[in-house]
Amino acid sequence: MNQLTRKFAPGAARALLAAMAGAAALTVASSAQAEPQGFLETVKHHTTLINTVPDNGDQNPYAIVVAPVSAGTVKQGDVLVGNFNNSTNLQGTGSTIINYHPDTKQMTVFATVPRDLKECPGGIGLSTAMTMLKSGWVIVGSTPSNDGTTGTKGAGCLIVIDPQGKIASTISTPNINDPWGNMAVVDNGTSATLFVSNAGFGVGGAEGDPPVFKQATVLRLDLDVPAGKPPVVKKETVIGSGFGAQADKGVFLVGPTGLALSADQKLLYVSDAIGNRITEIDDPLTRDTSAGVGRQLTADGLLHRPLAMVTAPNGHLLVTNALNGQVVEIDPASGKQLYARWIDTDKAQSPPGNGDLFGIAMTPEGDGFYYVEDDVNTLVLAK
Repeated sequence: MNQLTRKFAPGAARALLAAMAGAAALTVASSAQAEPQGFLETVKHHTTLINTVPDNGDQNPYAIVVAPVSAGTVKQGDVLVGNFNNSTNLQGTGSTIINYHPDTKQMTVFATVPRDLKECPGGIGLSTAMTMLKSGWVIVGSTPSNDGTTGTKGAGCLIVIDPQGKIASTISTPNINDPWGNMAVVDNGTSATLFVSNAGFGVGGAEGDPPVFKQATVLRLDLDVPAGKPPVVKKETVIGSGFGAQADKGVFLVGPTGLALSADQKLLYVSDAIGNRITEIDDPLTRDTSAGVGRQLTADGLLHRPLAMVTAPNGHLLVTNALNGQVVEIDPASGKQLYARWIDTDKAQSPPGNGDLFGIAMTPEGDGFYYVEDDVNTLVLAK
């Protein structure tokens, strides 16, 4: 969520602010103290790992994926991060995926997607929609622009990349229009199911007071993964629709972003940024019709434009806020918002951390999570 007027905090101040975030007390949604211990209570430290800007200058890290397997140039546990902006900070023009190697604490470039990839309508601007399958294939969404604004945005596509970082194929259908939010995935090896939100339907330029279009969708893609060959779409089904999306000068698009499955895979949770709420869709793996926006799980409270979302080991949802530097923990069984923790206290923004957070991913051990601070292009570990 890059904003063009940001100021960069000095390194020393940044370290102090990170320490403040690590020691920050939790904001509790209720005065009642009888709740079971939440995941965020166990998070004690925040460690800045790397600057995510590669040699070509791409900025604004969005997507985060932790590698489930070792394949090609990627080692199990590596952290892949996609960039949404190019070196001149134009949104919807980033083309690189970097790879952070926790064992060596080094960064390499995993893939550079050609900006003019003709099979992808509108070109390339790598969004938060990214996953790596057990077969080693990486699939990433493009929400592209020619000039950094939604006035020139294209429909985009999903790009299939082999484990060596080479482009293998693209997925482009009428149901794909600006794949935007982090994916939820069920991966069976020789087959996989992807859930991806599409925020581009109806959305145009951001001049004046852009209208909200209630046309954003959640699309389920059922994939075949043949041995040694790129995944192919076997079936596609719109299982959610009618979510709000809006063009925005500062953040490009506001739309449904976070997707996460319940442990039994009977519910898909969706962070509805425009509605400032989390909704849930029944039977996401099997339904053959749209559930609309689903059923509201929780709204407002500690949520301030909810974005990326992930499921913690205790089954709770962790959701980043767009309008402050907090992550919110939600118990989906009750819909109760338990805590909000400051993970970005950068006072260069108001409120602190406003517009800085985007992608989030659990560590393989489940003892913490990775996130990006896109105002200063860093990958951070909280545990």
